[in-house]
Amino acid sequence: MKKPLLIVAIILAVILVLPVINLLRWTFQAKKPMGIIIVDKTVPTLDRVKHKSLNWVLTNDRVVKKEKKTAYSYRKDYYGFMPTRPLRNHLYEKNEYRLADLPDLWSKSDAVYFADTYGVFFNDWYQGLNVSRKSRRLFGALNNNDNLLIKEMKDRNKLVICEYNCFDYPTADYESYRIQERLGIKWSGWTGKYYSSLDTTGTDFPIWMTAMYRRQFKKPWTFKKPGIVLLKDKAIMVLEEGTLLKSALPHIITDSANCALYKVPSSVAFDHWFDIIDPMQNNVISKFKLETTALGDSLLSEFGLTKQFPAVTQEPKQMRTYYFSGDFTSTDIPVWTSRFVGVEKLKFVLYSSKPDDTRRFFWLYYKPLIGEIFNSYYSSLGKK
Repeated sequence: MKKPLLIVAIILAVILVLPVINLLRWTFQAKKPMGIIIVDKTVPTLDRVKHKSLNWVLTNDRVVKKEKKTAYSYRKDYYGFMPTRPLRNHLYEKNEYRLADLPDLWSKSDAVYFADTYGVFFNDWYQGLNVSRKSRRLFGALNNNDNLLIKEMKDRNKLVICEYNCFDYPTADYESYRIQERLGIKWSGWTGKYYSSLDTTGTDFPIWMTAMYRRQFKKPWTFKKPGIVLLKDKAIMVLEEGTLLKSALPHIITDSANCALYKVPSSVAFDHWFDIIDPMQNNVISKFKLETTALGDSLLSEFGLTKQFPAVTQEPKQMRTYYFSGDFTSTDIPVWTSRFVGVEKLKFVLYSSKPDDTRRFFWLYYKPLIGEIFNSYYSSLGKK
């Protein structure tokens, strides 16, 4: 065989053999049985994007169900809104736990993860309707049973992780206050999101924001550049790049000690929803940072806000309760890739070297963070 052909044959053999080897390495890894309650009430499509990336990490790390020793299914193994096929029929189920179910849940489970409680609304489910009009809720909001479950899991020193939107609409004010008390944090009432363009002609831009802006400021929406929209009750604040922001894209920053502990980078871009909280006595693992101008700093200060605020907090005593102040799990990642060891090493395929590439968030931040939290907790279970 000629040398060039031999080289090509070797390269093709490596390309074909490596995935098989990495699949076998994953298959023969030791399983980690853990009882995990996953709650996701915001599932308007069959993709289940709001908790899929959590399942990816659990599967990749060989975390399995306690009794069956099988991987957690992102399609079935969660509580919340469950669309059924065919989607065009708009049929769904509600997988909920009742008050009577709670003692069995918290006694048999090791961890609970609230991925999203916002819910599904009429206009989300029956797609194609005007998204700017009012829409009734079909399912959602953090409720009394959720609060009780979190309390009992926390009191039993089990792992509790909650994400963005446990406090805001449609959760009732009383339940919002209770969950903040349980987590030991205080919500400012402000939520926000980055937009690559504030131009309303964009297909994904929520038109209802422009109506809020016109009501509040009595003038038209003229923003076109990238920016961040901050919301509180009926108030809206628009931070546009160039005037109030040096750079529109928020970043999550982490100090050197927590970078080493959780194996995360010192800075990573983030483009999903977030809320602004006071951590109170909690440990702050990472912070959001907005690249504001001096004028932007002044505007935030008028509303009692700063350009840095907590992204990940941890209860300081037992250190087993976490709150993620962003929509961290919202990554539509192919689940089949979770069954290969070292898939994250394919950097040139998964994301670019550019700091503002938001695909980096899952691979460089969320995956190692969740992996470290669950692996450390699993190791501690064996010491009981």
